[in-house]
Parts: sequence; structure tokens; C-alpha cells
Amino acid sequence: MNTDIIIAISTLGILGLIFGVVLSIASKIFAVEVDPKVEAIRKVLPGANCGACGFPGCDGLASAIAEGRADNNACIVGGAEVAEKVSKITGGNASGIEKQVAVVYCQGDCDLAKKRFIYRGIEDCRAEMILLGGSKACTFGCLGCGTCVEACKFDAINVIGGVAVVNKEKCVACGKCVEVCPKGIIDIAPYKMNYHVKCKNTEKGKDVKNVCEIGCIGCQLCVNNCPKQTITFENNLAKIDYTNCINCGLCSKKCPTHAIPLQEKEKIEKIAN
Repeated sequence: MNTDIIIAISTLGILGLIFGVVLSIASKIFAVEVDPKVEAIRKVLPGANCGACGFPGCDGLASAIAEGRADNNACIVGGAEVAEKVSKITGGNASGIEKQVAVVYCQGDCDLAKKRFIYRGIEDCRAEMILLGGSKACTFGCLGCGTCVEACKFDAINVIGGVAVVNKEKCVACGKCVEVCPKGIIDIAPYKMNYHVKCKNTEKGKDVKNVCEIGCIGCQLCVNNCPKQTITFENNLAKIDYTNCINCGLCSKKCPTHAIPLQEKEKIEKIAN
């Protein structure tokens, strides 16, 4: 074999060995120690990386919990089950967590809400919103383009009859739908609540009737008949205080426009099927 080739191969081999040793030493010198508690917490988190906790993904939340910058129940997606597992690792408390769900405060579907014009464009509520606030005569209502559906990572929202409907059994209350809704008609509420005022129209009753058959008309029958006085009337709109509501359903029975429905069973069944 040519001497030059042998020298070249030997030189490369020696250089490779030297670089390997140097890199090995450097990796130990500059190694970042990972708190085993962080790794343990990260393993029990669901890995959705939805950001609903306010931190940059599950890794960020795991570090925050380990450092005491976040509560054991900070993972909204994981709920009580994950909070309990995290508390066992940190030795803290997991109490105080309550399951929540997203609620679409609108029922004005294609049959019940009037249209001002037919929208033909990008299937995105934010795009439609640019055109005079959307095609619906009620400028407060759901546009039904499904922007919230696209944002939901848990397949918990479907558009039925032109209105977004949340499957509360799938929803984890991550809040992504709340963030993207240009109308601001989606909010997070306690899972245990069966009744919601499904309307955001703050106009007077007569004006509401002119654009939607199922909106709140401000009659205040729900306010006057609530046994716990948990419903208030603000800006021509009834509002339920969930902290005091007992789910008696009397408000729903008294509402003449059915703006306070029980869980939309038929629509949820359609989603499930």
C-alpha cells in the first residue's frame, strides 16, 4: 500500500480520536443538569402542547411546576387525574381543580337566524368578519365557518346548521377556540353547569326578534324567577352567575325564546355519530 495513503488514513484516525476525546470531555463540562423532578412531571403530562396553561408547551409547564412557578393543577387538559399524579411527584396539593368546558353562546342556526347576504369566500370566520361583520343579520352571532373547529386539537367542536356546537365530553377547555373566535361568543364555563344564556346580542328585544328567533329579548323572566337570584340583567342581556347556580332549570322553563336551553342533546348526538 502506498505510504502516503497509510499516513493519510493514520492522520485521520488520530484526529478522529482526538476530536472524540475532546467532545466527550466538553459534553461533561458543559452538560446541563436536568432536574429529575422535571422529567418525572413531563412524563405524566398529556403532551398536547396546547399552551392553555400559559407556558410554552408541556416542557415549559413541567419546569414551572418543578420550580414552584405553577400549581400542580395547571394542566387544564389533564384535569384532576394529571393533577393528582403531579402532586405525588411534587408532594404538593392537587385540590381545588374543577372540570371546565367551552361554551358557544349562540344558537342562531340557518333556520332561526336571518342572513343579510350570502357569503362566498374563504371558509374562515375571521375572513367573513371583514365583510360588514359577517353575513348574519345578528352581528353578534356565530358565523359558522368553523375557525374554532380547525383550532380544536381534540375534535370537540362541529358546525351543525351553521352554528358551532361543543361536545362537552371531548372538550378539555384548552381555550384555543376562545382565542380564535372573532365574535367573542365562546367562553369557558364549569362542566357541571347545564344551563347557559346562549346569546350575546346586547340590542333591545325588538331588534333581537327581527334578526333571530332564539335570542335573549331581555324580558327578565329568568331573572325574576330564579330561586337563588343568580341571574342578573346587564346591557339588555341575562347573565348567569355559575358560582351560585344550582341547575334547577327554572330559567330555561320560563324563557319564552328558549335562549336558555338544557344541554343540546340532539346536536351532541349528531356529533357523536
